[in-house]
Amino acid sequence: MCRKLICLAFFALVVMAAPVGADTLSGLADVTVVDGAIVSFRYEGTEYVVDDGVLALGTTTRWYIPPSGVETLWVDGTPTPDATVSGTSTVKAGDVGPKADNFLFTLNGSTNISSIDGIDFQETVFPFLTNTLFHFERGGNDTGTWQAILADGSLGAPVAFSAATAYADTGVSVNGQNAYGVVFTTDVPVKGVRITASGHDTLSISALTHIPVFATRPNPADGALHEDTWVNISWSPGSFAVSHNVYFGDNFDDVNDGAESTFVGNQAGTDLIVGFLGFAYPDGLVPGTTYYWRIDEVNDTEPNSPWKGDVWSFGIPPKTAYSPAPADTAESVDLNADLSWTAGFGAKLHTVYFGDNFDDVNNAVVGLPQATTTYTPGPLKLAETYYWRVDEFDVTETHKGDIWSFTTQGAVGNPNPSNGAVGVTQTPILTWSPGVYAASHQIYFGTDKEAVKNADTGSSEYKGTGNLGSQSYDPGKLSWFTTYYWRIDEANNVNPDSPWTGNLWNFTTVDFILIEDFEDYNDYPPDEIFSTWIDGWEVPENGSMAGHPDPPFAETSIVHGGGQSMPLYYDNNFTYSEATMTLVSVRDWTEEGVGVLSLWFYGDAANAAERMYVALNGIAVVYHANPDAAQIATWTEWPIDLQEFATQGVNLANVNTISIGFGDKNNLQAGGSGLVFFDDIRLYRPAPEPEPAP
Repeated sequence: MCRKLICLAFFALVVMAAPVGADTLSGLADVTVVDGAIVSFRYEGTEYVVDDGVLALGTTTRWYIPPSGVETLWVDGTPTPDATVSGTSTVKAGDVGPKADNFLFTLNGSTNISSIDGIDFQETVFPFLTNTLFHFERGGNDTGTWQAILADGSLGAPVAFSAATAYADTGVSVNGQNAYGVVFTTDVPVKGVRITASGHDTLSISALTHIPVFATRPNPADGALHEDTWVNISWSPGSFAVSHNVYFGDNFDDVNDGAESTFVGNQAGTDLIVGFLGFAYPDGLVPGTTYYWRIDEVNDTEPNSPWKGDVWSFGIPPKTAYSPAPADTAESVDLNADLSWTAGFGAKLHTVYFGDNFDDVNNAVVGLPQATTTYTPGPLKLAETYYWRVDEFDVTETHKGDIWSFTTQGAVGNPNPSNGAVGVTQTPILTWSPGVYAASHQIYFGTDKEAVKNADTGSSEYKGTGNLGSQSYDPGKLSWFTTYYWRIDEANNVNPDSPWTGNLWNFTTVDFILIEDFEDYNDYPPDEIFSTWIDGWEVPENGSMAGHPDPPFAETSIVHGGGQSMPLYYDNNFTYSEATMTLVSVRDWTEEGVGVLSLWFYGDAANAAERMYVALNGIAVVYHANPDAAQIATWTEWPIDLQEFATQGVNLANVNTISIGFGDKNNLQAGGSGLVFFDDIRLYRPAPEPEPAP
């Protein structure tokens, strides 16, 4: 028999041994509970809010099997059944099935559970078909099975769990025992579930009220690392899908755009082998590569078909070592730290190079191979930066590793802006914490990463020296949407180890000009929000009020960005309502080629439908295109072309005031009242013009 046939036969056995699309249990840990009631929980990146109506409850019943062998319903309120499951705890007559049919952990302080103690199983049936059930249980230490109740009433294959290994600890205590969460996902639509588990205490069980029309449940999970050069991708189909268009490739944009090179084909099944002889990517997947894939659901009888799916991804580990611990550029590392890493794909031996000089570590060629993925460098020096590298050997080739670094305790640290920060203002003040031995510091700053990294006092990146106690640097006004690098070296002339080279830090400035983010206000003069945004206080014809009537004056719950927004109350009973801010610094609205004013607002359906406007310099007014905008109860961006103000006489190079208001001050009429929140007022460059068609 040829090697190819042997390999294919082995591969077929592997695939048959690992069926795809089976019902599964997975942990659910992130839950919000207030006064014993479930408010929301997060699973696979999606927030499920009870009040949003996407979840529904079923009907839970408890069953026992007497000597006759007939499954018998234990009607709630009736005497305890004579025949119960042997070897279990006593039947809890009061912990009836309906106690699982709510979104409660406790009721009036008492634990609210449906218990399977002393009986055989519990069933929950929903008045709709679903493929996702959410369940919370107290204790997380039971053993048993879950079985789907299929649409025809029959049972699916049992999914076993032992000591609740599939469950996740929520960290929420329910009268001395934590609540554990689990999600039961099924391959086909089901109407319920049977749980057979002695001692199982259900706090709450609910289900999604509909099955998405899009493909879901990617396997491998989105963003996962897949440690092989072939994969059997699978997914759960959308509710109307008859077939599936599959796209797969190593470029996100190509997969997202459906490029011809990424289209694998249309198929009826919900799994696909990739990276094996006879299938897509027959030469195998490449280590160190991220792959992207997308499933579009197809049903030619449906007018909305196809339903374009999300782009999912997974990565094949690189052949080089990765995921170092301590993490690259880590700070305040313990002096007795051990080093560890994840072995490169296929690596058998690892050679570690370690030292306090980058070039020495980078250029090293002689080392002692080892089989383990840990290394003990021995006691480390205080306030020292170390460099290390791990080369991987996979029997046929050595793969040189990246150079990683870390700094021990006592070194300069706590950079502000934080390392890697984005969206930093164009006028930041850089600060840091000094090292334990520092008497002075040297500042290096610039846009060239390598230049800042290698700079000395003779370089243009050198910005000066400061003494201990002056740990700040003002770089002046920075460029728009630019990454800057900085480094703080510390010195002490009486210490023989001086100077100490600092880590290379970076941040990226914003791609907008900030007008107002409402973050700097508090409840004390002169920093109240209404001291800057002048409203209708003691102005009879102006019915506005900026800020809440009582502290905190700024809004701290309904916010778009940061921690605060501005509440603007309006009352237009033969008045207008307007709040005005006088601009102090950002008055040139032509800088950096900006052309769009953007602000975010959040209204309420109960608000009166008063027209909303923005005015500049008190003369140019632009109204929102939607006269009912104040009733939009979600954060909504309002972009305004600055030319709409310029054509009304505003000199955009000298803007003095900005006003937000409701109504028409030149035509006062009987009107209504309401409350709208505003946040994140910014200037952006206009979107680029689209390329002309060829």
